Parts: sequence; structure tokens; C-alpha cells
Amino acid sequence: MTSTTEEVPIELLPFIRVYKNGSVERLEDTPIVPPSPDQDLETGVSSKDITISENPSISARLYLPKLTAHNQNQKLPILVYFHGGGFFLESAFSSLYHRYLNNLVSQVHVLTISVEYRLAPEHLLPAAYEDCWAALQWVASHSAGNGKEPWLINDGDFQRIFIGGDSAGANIVHNMAIRAGVESLPCGVKILGAYLAHSYFWSSKPIGAEPKEGHEKSLPYLFWNFVYPSVTGGVDNPMVNPEGPGAPSLAGLGCDRMLVCVAGKDLMKDRGVWYFDMVRKSGWKGDVELFEVEEEDHIFHICNIETQNAQAMVKRMGSFIFE
Repeated sequence: MTSTTEEVPIELLPFIRVYKNGSVERLEDTPIVPPSPDQDLETGVSSKDITISENPSISARLYLPKLTAHNQNQKLPILVYFHGGGFFLESAFSSLYHRYLNNLVSQVHVLTISVEYRLAPEHLLPAAYEDCWAALQWVASHSAGNGKEPWLINDGDFQRIFIGGDSAGANIVHNMAIRAGVESLPCGVKILGAYLAHSYFWSSKPIGAEPKEGHEKSLPYLFWNFVYPSVTGGVDNPMVNPEGPGAPSLAGLGCDRMLVCVAGKDLMKDRGVWYFDMVRKSGWKGDVELFEVEEEDHIFHICNIETQNAQAMVKRMGSFIFE
């Protein structure tokens, strides 16, 4: 009789199991929901799913706010969004992110592209990074009017492109901004701003209030080794530790503005402040701001969008985009 250990060689509870036959069971995913091409009844936001690349498979959900007689001729800021989930959970098409982005788009009035990147363990990092860079290139390629997506061509303002994400998605934002500092996007498009909420960064040594004991068994440590087991330097690789050995200077970040958001009860809170301080002291020529909500936990603003503090996050995002 096969033992349970042999059947499930990798288990990160309560999140995921990987069986010996290679099958994956995601225990914490929220259901996949369809887009709302004829406007969401609650918010008036229209959404649709598009294919960015067949091979590798990269897709996205686009969100367009309700256009009125007052604003239908105005170009909208563009937000390219990367969802969280530790690089192995969640989806741009999940009910959690569909509801969150419907709400965000309706209140901030921004054209949004939520990227469906490939997940570990079926596709280990750096697959997600490569997919998100390809998505950014795809968006930028529309600025000359040559792309195939009418919402971007007709309604998007390519002078106001933002990238944003939460948790692992915020880690992607950082890595895209670093890459944009050394590689050009199509048509000379520049990233105006970057929004990082409850960022997933880590290192081999604890900082701030992080527990000193059992650091190597902390979830962020285990997650990184799970999604990128072969990477040089492990959890001190610059992609997850921006001050790790060989890390590029943050002075080279390829955007003009940055908003870093932290939550007081979040395990990742000190990492967000740490990152903010590193950017501020790096010699980067842009403007970086820190926004903290003291009494909340990790991604509270996505899980509970109706709360007063979640609404405060949306308003802060709006003022960041339109300042």
C-alpha cells in the first residue's frame, strides 16, 4: 500500500498539494467567473477576456469603466495589474480579483488589464516574470495604433501607464520596473507609476518584528523555494530580496512614481517599509510614497472591498493615478 507521504511529496497547507503523479490540488483558489461584456450590474464596468500569446499561453481580463457623455471622449489612464497568490494560486479570472477590479475600475476610472500569467509548480519561475513582461510589451505595442485591441487603441492614454499588484503581484511590479529601467518597451512607451500593495519580499535573515526562530520554515521562505527551487541564491536572489548579492541598483527603477502600501497586522509589513526605505535612499529620481493602514492584515482590501479601510485604499490609489 502506498503511503500518504509518497502520494503527496509536496504539501504547503492550507494552500496546495502536489501529488506523486504530478497532479496539483489548489486548496485555496476562489472560483473562476466569466467577464461582463455588457457591463457589470453593480458597477457598470465592462470586461472581456483576450489572448496575448498562444505559446506560451498568456491571457488577460480587460476592464473598461462606464463611459458617460461627460467623459466618453477622454482618454483613460492604463493600469496593468498582476494578481497575488504566491506565484502558485489565484487567477485574473477568479471571483476574488474580478470583484476587486470591478470596484477599483468603477471608482478610479482607469482602463485595466489584469494579466493571467502561468503559475508554479506546473510553470516554475521565471515563467510568471516573462509572461508579465510580454503582457507589458503587448499593451505598449498598441500605442502606435497598430494593435488589435480597440479598448486600448480608442480609450487608453499611453502617456499614463501604471503597473500594480498585490503580494506576489507586487513583487512582479518591482521586477517589471527594474526590467523597464534597462529594456525599452515598444514604441518608446514609459511606465509612469508603480503601485505595490503588501509586497512579497523576503531574505535569509529576518528583519524588524519578523520572528527570529524558525525563519527558514516561514511561509514566504517555503513559498519561494517551492516556486523557484533552482534560482541562484535562493531566498536572497534579487528578485525576492532587492538588496541581495548582485541586486541591481534601485536608482534604475523604470518609472517616475511609486506608491508602496502596507498593513499593520501583515507578516509582510516590515518588508514593505524596508523596500520603501531602500527606494527612498537609493538615489532614484522618482517620487515614492508609503501608505499604511494600521489595523488590517494581508490583502484585506481585496478580500473585503466594502470596508472603510478598503475604500480608503481605493481612494489613495485614485489620487496616486490622477495626481
